[in-house]
Amino acid sequence: MKRWKKIVLVLLFLLLGLQVPFAYRRYQLGRLRAAIDQLNSHRVVNPVDTDLVEYQGVIHVHSFLGGHSTGTLTEIIAGAQANNLNFVIMTEHPARNYDTSAMTLRGVHGGVLFVNGNEVSTSNEDRLLMLPGNESAASAGSFTTDEYAAQAKAKGALALVAYPQEFKSWSSGNYDGVEIYNLFTNSRRINPFLMFFDGLWSYGKYPDLLFANFYERPALNLKLWDEALATGGRHLVATAGNDAHANIGLSLGDSSGKRLLGLQLDPYERSFRLVRMHVLLPRGNELSAETLLASLREGHCFVAFDLFGDATGFRFSAANGSEKKIVGDDVTLSGATRLLVKTPLNSRIVLFRNGQVVEERNGANAVEFAVAEKGIYRVEVYLSQLPKPAGEQPWIISNPIYVR
Repeated sequence: MKRWKKIVLVLLFLLLGLQVPFAYRRYQLGRLRAAIDQLNSHRVVNPVDTDLVEYQGVIHVHSFLGGHSTGTLTEIIAGAQANNLNFVIMTEHPARNYDTSAMTLRGVHGGVLFVNGNEVSTSNEDRLLMLPGNESAASAGSFTTDEYAAQAKAKGALALVAYPQEFKSWSSGNYDGVEIYNLFTNSRRINPFLMFFDGLWSYGKYPDLLFANFYERPALNLKLWDEALATGGRHLVATAGNDAHANIGLSLGDSSGKRLLGLQLDPYERSFRLVRMHVLLPRGNELSAETLLASLREGHCFVAFDLFGDATGFRFSAANGSEKKIVGDDVTLSGATRLLVKTPLNSRIVLFRNGQVVEERNGANAVEFAVAEKGIYRVEVYLSQLPKPAGEQPWIISNPIYVR
């Protein structure tokens, strides 16, 4: 055999050999899909508080208005409807000559509540999510984080720390919460080479589950949030950000901007399916921008990676004989103080106090923890029945209950 033919054969065998790991990863995603379907077929919602209503939605969404995105408002509405979301909180980048928060989605569209917000950068180079946003967003760079957050707070806005791993102004007392998980930040772990071949093998069949290949617990952000809670002596809500831009992919369009051919890797519909906020409102309170932001400010909410299982029905509550409180509330320590956790699927439930693991239960969907010490308590819930790597990462991250 001629030398060039031998070289071609060797290269061909090498190329085929390189595909084996990606073919196996496709097989693993198929196993994960089957496990998720099997698990959710056994989903049981324990009796929960009849005086609360649970709503699902997403925070940190961008459109074409502030740049960095090609997504249209119509696509955002369609993505929300496809996921049966109750709310979407927009966080448009500001523009120099116009108020993007006034121009983005606001109010009810297609049966979904939209809240108009902004993502701003201060003179400290900190970034905040302001909910709702206003015309001052474009001037945020002229103020320190503390100054701008104070101005927003005076106007009734909610200020959330975005990208906590880059945040510098932890001593400020004017922010209301921390975005503990950001989908865009997590996606930076993607190895483009690996994702290219994963996409060739798995995108057509399991586009959503490709997320499982790079999703990981936001350990640093949780640590920073726990430390801010411990040192600040105040409530700080934890949120998750989809940071949806719909700007990753390839497309071919005509001169009018109409897409003729394209591959969209991060459409809103997919981003909205991966991670969501679940918010609890008192029954009888209509879902509105005001009631939604009030419940977020109070921490009456939790983060859920619903791709792996619908977390609707999860509850983290407290009781001490005379008080019954929900996630985000204060409860008085007494000999009878108990923390109660209910999940719609058998889970591994991990209890944290002041950022440290103090207890966990396996294979349970309703557990009770006795409390002997004051502290800031929260839980993380895992679906350990799922294959790796999904079963090793959190399914639900709660907000705290403050035992005083």
